[in-house]
Amino acid sequence: MLDANLQSQLKTYLERVTRPIQITARVDHGAKAQEMLELLTTLDSLSDNISLDVLRDGQGRVPSFDLGSPGEDIHVTFAGLPMGHEFTSLVLALLQVGGHPSKATAEVIEAVRNLEGEYRFETYFSLSCQNCPDVVQALNLAAVLNPRVQHVAIDGALFQDEVEQRQIMSVPTVYLNGELFDQGRMTLEQIVARLDTGAAKRDAQKIAAKEAFDVLVVGGGPAGAAAAIYAARKGIRTGVAAERFGGQVLDTMAIENFISVKETEGPKLAMALEQHVREYDVDIMDLQRATGLVAAGDDGLVQVQLENGAVLKSKSVILSTGARWRQMNVPGEDQYRNKGVAYCPHCDGPLFKGKRVAVVGGGNSGVEAAIDLAGLVAHVTLLEFDTTLRADEVLQRKLRSLGNVTVLTSAQTTEVLGDGQKVTGLVYKDRIGNDSHRVDLEGIFVQIGLLPNTEWLADAITLSPRGEIVIDDRGQTSLPGVFAAGDCTTVPYKQIIIAMGAGSTAALSAFDHLIRSSVSKSSSTVAEAA
Repeated sequence: MLDANLQSQLKTYLERVTRPIQITARVDHGAKAQEMLELLTTLDSLSDNISLDVLRDGQGRVPSFDLGSPGEDIHVTFAGLPMGHEFTSLVLALLQVGGHPSKATAEVIEAVRNLEGEYRFETYFSLSCQNCPDVVQALNLAAVLNPRVQHVAIDGALFQDEVEQRQIMSVPTVYLNGELFDQGRMTLEQIVARLDTGAAKRDAQKIAAKEAFDVLVVGGGPAGAAAAIYAARKGIRTGVAAERFGGQVLDTMAIENFISVKETEGPKLAMALEQHVREYDVDIMDLQRATGLVAAGDDGLVQVQLENGAVLKSKSVILSTGARWRQMNVPGEDQYRNKGVAYCPHCDGPLFKGKRVAVVGGGNSGVEAAIDLAGLVAHVTLLEFDTTLRADEVLQRKLRSLGNVTVLTSAQTTEVLGDGQKVTGLVYKDRIGNDSHRVDLEGIFVQIGLLPNTEWLADAITLSPRGEIVIDDRGQTSLPGVFAAGDCTTVPYKQIIIAMGAGSTAALSAFDHLIRSSVSKSSSTVAEAA
């Protein structure tokens, strides 16, 4: 299962552990149990610090295994075979259970250790989900740090009975003490904030006490990361306030057009972006949603208001809030979100194995989603509003070669149907004949483009009719000292590499603004003295 090269790397990693690791496996004679046992036996052979016990009594979830350490009260469990995107979660769990310190900040570690109460978490994941590892790794670390936290990571594709019983149609899905806790990507900081009700207030007080920045970047995607690096390299006081570092890149699976990098994945790129920014003296304020922008007053400082009530001040601001998946805005969509309506085929596709699904959108994203899903589900219906598909011809040829895909053009989705618990179908209007049709299915994947995250700026800055921030070729907005970059702006092409270039441009423009403002103030002071 693990080739010689990977085993060699693992052996090197496992040399970092400082205490013994006990693996307790529950298996039967099934194929997946035997695969899991093969993996665990290999791990056992790679380190003298690992010992493996195998239980064949059929108790609990099978196949599954616990990770622990003698004398330590640790409750980490994997139900299923953690390969694919979750293999990294397994490696990190082994290291942390074995005493190797995590890279979490001291503040977060202390907050986890101080959590009171009993927390029994269950996370349902899919091996193809790029969002799931963040949640699995966060809760695994919490279970290592705090004996009052237990965590079980469950492969939803392997435990279909549980998925059906709990009507899980989106991953990651997290349960706490048997009740639904949340769905979607979450960081350890976000989880702690949910559990520690006083954390947000303390965080707001710390942020409000910060001194004014020279450059404040709002948003932590490719544009924001590039802006922060270019600003910090100028030696000026730089801050980043981001709702989630990485932005939309975190929801991107394969990236094959980032020049000089043949292929990578969104979460890997997002991690690299953050690591690069942290190489510089940048004040990163994560989990911060901006809600207001106030033009500079007599003090020359622009204000950015945050959702938690804090206000940040800066001599210049770079807006790089990115975009999010556009919704259909039809009846039933909100009601059945995560109950059959999904936006990430890579994440949620495995939960619809053998079922009927629709993909709404005929651009590259929609056609790629249909191709991927066709290998998992019983049938895919692709609906495109226009008279023809807009995807690249190479993708269309592949789509046409698939026998379980139906393509409907000039089709306007008008309603999502359901039984109160889950999606049962959709209704679309034929834009040529003007008649309506129903399609019976279990899942709908929406792939109709992006919507800029700029609603909070409507009364503060000039926006285009599409809600994008209007900028010039220097990234300057309609507000002096405020610049913008990336997918939230009027830049014509929404691409990672273009966003990075725009972020760099905005940072250089902001620095130029600071220099000219400083010179202007000095001249005014001299004139007044004369």
